[in-house]
Amino acid sequence: MYTIQANASGTRSLQVSEQSLSTLERYGLLEGLIDSHGIVDESTLEKLRLNVRSLMAADDGSDHHDLLDLCLALLYHDNMKAFGLSRLIELYTAWLHDKQAADEAAHTDEGNTDAPQP
Repeated sequence: MYTIQANASGTRSLQVSEQSLSTLERYGLLEGLIDSHGIVDESTLEKLRLNVRSLMAADDGSDHHDLLDLCLALLYHDNMKAFGLSRLIELYTAWLHDKQAADEAAHTDEGNTDAPQP
């Protein structure tokens, strides 16, 4: 479980689970979310919310409990504003980097066969 700061003064925070981060990755929800100017504002948060609602409304036979959990825990939380979203994006980026590094390390370890030869 991770904690992100939800406002500039630091008086509010949000708990972010591994499941929420995995859901963001699975659906690519943060990919292309930020415009070329790189500023995260309330319209960016609204765009993310609309994207998730659109995915949930799609009748593709999928179970969208993970998206619903993401909405309840983060996206529609009372404390989630643009500042919190920018911190969530920073956390997600660091989490993804760490995950990829761990995956590469595990893949490298699989290739090492340092077993003693008879």
